[in-house]
Amino acid sequence: MASGKDQGGALRFAVLGPVRAWRGAEPISAGSPQQKALLGALLLRGGRTATAQELLDAVWGEDPPPTALAALRSYAFRLRKALGAEALATVDGGYVLHAGDGFDLFLAERHQAAAEKARAAGDLATAREELRGALALFDGEPLAGLPGPYAETQRTRLLEWRLQLTEACLDLDLQAGCHAEAVSELTVLSAEHPLRERPRALLMLALYRSGRQAEALGVYADTRRLLDDELGVDPGAELAELHQRVLEADPSLLPPPVPQAEAVAEPVRPAQLPATVADFTGRVAFVRELGERLAASSAEGGVMSVSAVAGIGGVGKTTLAVHVAHAVAGTFPDGQLYVDLQGTAARPAEPETVLASFLRSLGVTDSAIPESLADRAALFRSTLAGRRILALLDNAHDAAQVRHLLPGTPGCAALITSRARMVDLAGAHLVDLDVMSPEEALLLFTRIVGEERVAAERQAALDVVAACGFLPLAIRIAASRLATRRTWTVSFLARKLSDERRRLDELKAGDLAVKATFELGYGQLTAQQARAFRLLALADGPDISLEAAAAVLDLDVYDAEELLETLVDISLIESAAPARYRYHDLVRLYARDCAERHEGDDARCAAVSRLLDFYLASAMCAYELENPGDRVLDHLSPVGRRGLAFASREEGLDWLYTEAPSLLAAVQQAAADGCEGPMRRAADLLFTAQDLMESGIYARQYEQATRAVVATADACGEPLVEGRARVLLGHLLGVTGQFTEADQEAERALLLGLATKDPLSCTYAPILRGMFAAYGQRFDAAAAHYRQGLDAYRGDRNRHGEAAALSNLSRVQNELGEVEEAVLAAEQALAIYRELGAGFRLGNGYYALAIALTAADRNEEAYACLTEALPIFRDARQQLWEGMTLFRMAEVQLASGGHRQAASLAEQSLNLLRETGGAWRRAHALTVLGKSLAGIGQPDRARACWRDALSEFTALGSPDAETVRRLLGGPAAPAVAV
Repeated sequence: MASGKDQGGALRFAVLGPVRAWRGAEPISAGSPQQKALLGALLLRGGRTATAQELLDAVWGEDPPPTALAALRSYAFRLRKALGAEALATVDGGYVLHAGDGFDLFLAERHQAAAEKARAAGDLATAREELRGALALFDGEPLAGLPGPYAETQRTRLLEWRLQLTEACLDLDLQAGCHAEAVSELTVLSAEHPLRERPRALLMLALYRSGRQAEALGVYADTRRLLDDELGVDPGAELAELHQRVLEADPSLLPPPVPQAEAVAEPVRPAQLPATVADFTGRVAFVRELGERLAASSAEGGVMSVSAVAGIGGVGKTTLAVHVAHAVAGTFPDGQLYVDLQGTAARPAEPETVLASFLRSLGVTDSAIPESLADRAALFRSTLAGRRILALLDNAHDAAQVRHLLPGTPGCAALITSRARMVDLAGAHLVDLDVMSPEEALLLFTRIVGEERVAAERQAALDVVAACGFLPLAIRIAASRLATRRTWTVSFLARKLSDERRRLDELKAGDLAVKATFELGYGQLTAQQARAFRLLALADGPDISLEAAAAVLDLDVYDAEELLETLVDISLIESAAPARYRYHDLVRLYARDCAERHEGDDARCAAVSRLLDFYLASAMCAYELENPGDRVLDHLSPVGRRGLAFASREEGLDWLYTEAPSLLAAVQQAAADGCEGPMRRAADLLFTAQDLMESGIYARQYEQATRAVVATADACGEPLVEGRARVLLGHLLGVTGQFTEADQEAERALLLGLATKDPLSCTYAPILRGMFAAYGQRFDAAAAHYRQGLDAYRGDRNRHGEAAALSNLSRVQNELGEVEEAVLAAEQALAIYRELGAGFRLGNGYYALAIALTAADRNEEAYACLTEALPIFRDARQQLWEGMTLFRMAEVQLASGGHRQAASLAEQSLNLLRETGGAWRRAHALTVLGKSLAGIGQPDRARACWRDALSEFTALGSPDAETVRRLLGGPAAPAVAV
């Protein structure tokens, strides 16, 4: 080996694991265990000189061999040769090692110091990040394998330090509101250090904040019994006090407001306000009134302020609100949220959806967003606690829509716009916005058209703004038309308005005045622009992509983009994002009215049909990439146009999730069109987009669309469409744990499929019925259903479906004691998925094989299969299957005696399944968690889990309740396939 001085790169050292050294990226041999012990001792001196005697004691203890000093010098010589004389020097008969900046212990200490500084400044996010950085430097046991008493002493010290860092980090997790995520790690930590009270206290607090009070009390009971048995003492004062506060449901145990660092930027600071208009005009009194109220709410000691601006459409509510919000943005340094609540649309934005969007903008992950409206609202308020954030809730339908969207703590404020006066919104400051004064209206017109043109024809300009009813939106559209037509005079525009005065006079207030103003802009469009303006408004989605718009207009993408951008330029549509477009709600209503007047029924239906064809063709492409070999596509309706072609399954999946709101809105629109609508293609589109139902994100909207198709098909006597839609509804209800209703839907779907000889219903429905029979522990019936589905898939030559049937059949064979047959069926399924190059269904194959291998006591192989499945489900955004895979991994660890790891995995599973999968699956996760806790000496907490599981199973009428009763009162029963 070359000497240290001949090698390039800086030296690096590690003691927070095996003692190691590197120069650059190249490892340096540290020699024998005694030589490594010498290196470790020198490193731990921290750059201070160690005498020969001190080093002899460190390496050999109090009774070194006679040759120890010679050996020490030999080791030092070898280390100097390897590291270089600049690193290891002889000083006064001793040795000193200059580790430099690449020493892991020094780096970890710096992380800890930075964490303490950040915590003192109130920056919890940075403090947590620094502590995680320190802990990441540990690589197993410190000084691993080193001999000698000194190494043993230092090893103990470093292990204690790591434990303290871990406790501090978890404490910060709880302060930051990450209590649910911390439970898993705290469960393992308390099992590894059963006599240490601090992890137990943190675990109790995390469980309590996660709504698991009984488990928190169980942790205390377990701790008290353990301390009494092992040490003959009671829990300390801190733990006893916490126990009493949990018993009393002390409100102060709830997550505290998160203190915000003044000097350090927050990780997530939403800045969602739309751009303010450069020519904002007038409204001086309103700007001052609203600005002062909002600023006061952000001041020290201020209360949460809610202001609601009401007025007719087009009066400038949004423009005023956005302008005021920008003016006071500096007093809300933690961010500004914005949402268009689509209050005048046929389906206003749902508060649950808005809260999910807000929470993501504030840094909350999808997996941490609760399912119910109340839970999302509570998490939203908790996330805003201690922060100064402004929420602009634009275009609200009514007070009920916004109540759950309001911040709940001082320092925050909400500014609402709506056509309705929100007299029933408690505590709201109400502002009624009227039309502009003549002077303000003329000033706005002048700023858009230009001073020179207006000054020459002042009276004509006054006539124009008067004809517009002094409505800001009307004035802006009229002035924009004039500004872009240099050959027009103001008088010419006034005469044009005079020609239409009869209609304007008849439209006395509100939307009618806006409609008249839109008429001014619409009348100046070319025939092609007018057609695009009319047809594009027929789509029900919140916005529309360029490619989908091209389908509606029956144009190629390039021509469609050029046309749409001209409409953006004249403010008739908005560009929501690159290559995405949307209407202001009033403009959409006007455009649809134009479509009814100027487009025949056939033309309107054809436009909507082309959109549905585009979505179906694109979804089919994405489905084929994700599910190669699945013959579902062969049984779908033919489409009249091509969709998008995706280069990879990831690209197709991205498209599906991006388009989900608009795609599902198109399905509901098709169902709403009744018996004349394209119902079959709507049902087929749901089939190709079924990945959305198991993701947990769009499950509710998917259910609404599916139920709409079922109802319409039933009313119109379309049994094939009804059967397909009921298959999907049954599947969805099964995902959410509503097994009785799900089985009823699957049964009806099968009858309809048999009556219409529909291959999709006849293959899917038996598999669903088998699943629900298995969930009810009717295993013989389940096997019969699965075999019926398997025969149907084979008869259809659908290899993909055959694999799915074999996977499910395997799980029931386990329950029937046919263990070898179960493994064989699962192996066949996995082989088919591999052969086809399946996407996330390959994960289903590994999952099914893991269950069979577990039943065959081949736990190591089973765990390997689950380890393969987990990243597949995560990449496919399948939260349900990710949670179930973690649950299965916990079962395997439990069967193998790995109780601590099983508890951690069960906690992770439960955290995901609380948001999707239904009560039945959560109860199974609680059951396994309880078994794991019992195995690590926490029987009281285990019983709390089992009591919660029993409550869930009993409410569902599930036979699994008996299994849990036996756990609570006697020996455990075997788990049931999930």
